[in-house]
Amino acid sequence: MNSFHEPVLLQEVLDGLRVRPEEEYIDATLGGGGHTSGILKLGGVVLGLDVDDEALKYVEKRFKKQISNSKLTLAKRNFRDIDKIVLEKNFVEVAGIIFDLGLSSHQINSPKRGFSFQKEGPLDMRMDQDLGVRALDLIKILSKGELNEIFTKFGEESHAWIISNAIVRARDLKEIKTTKNLVYVVKNELRRKGLKTREAEANCNRKIFQALRIAVNDELKTLDEALPKALQLLKKDGKLCVISFHSLEDRIVKKKFLEFEDKKMGKIITKKPIIPTQKEIRGNSRSGSAKLRIFEKINIV
Repeated sequence: MNSFHEPVLLQEVLDGLRVRPEEEYIDATLGGGGHTSGILKLGGVVLGLDVDDEALKYVEKRFKKQISNSKLTLAKRNFRDIDKIVLEKNFVEVAGIIFDLGLSSHQINSPKRGFSFQKEGPLDMRMDQDLGVRALDLIKILSKGELNEIFTKFGEESHAWIISNAIVRARDLKEIKTTKNLVYVVKNELRRKGLKTREAEANCNRKIFQALRIAVNDELKTLDEALPKALQLLKKDGKLCVISFHSLEDRIVKKKFLEFEDKKMGKIITKKPIIPTQKEIRGNSRSGSAKLRIFEKINIV
């Protein structure tokens, strides 16, 4: 279980949060505990949230000492319930909150999770294994129009209609159960339409898989609901840090931060998002698309 990714933009997040000893922080997307580790080293007290059982088990082993001395509290909960969780865990003076919206390398590299179009596995894509609906279920039951809407809205895929059509045709002949099955359908359809380059196939598959993952986990709606709740939880001068990895997420964060500023709830610290250095991208290629936005709360009169 050592395959959880290096935290993206770690120093930038710690600088943005301005971590102080004994202050309370929330890591709303715990993963392997990379950002949490940085906060703990600076003396912060952390409430870590995640819906992934494998991530929580990994962190429990990694931070046994910090959990036993109450420097770290864990909760298997979706961050859309962040307002309820803080009451349950008695985290009432929150100085900073971090959302890292990316998948962990562990999730991507685990074939059984079905997140990667480059790995053979079941079409699952659930971050929370207790969820009832898998990507397989969407592929199996949704109409051509519904699939097209998902691929267009959540994948911004220009070939959404022809891919949706191909999926419906293919599933009538044989069930699409694995990542490899779906990749094959996409590849065949693109080639049938004369789009034969590997780059075009990979780009299309990436968008189709992203769209299904977002739909399965209701990611965009969850983020939209969670950000105002997170801001409310912060005390005066508290910092809200959000790392996004694609334009759909970043648009939501940018829009929410502008709304918060318009309502005089605080100020945007990052007029332009912070992106990784070339050195970080060389060391961790998956950090390449990351964007960090930071908002500082002020007192509401």
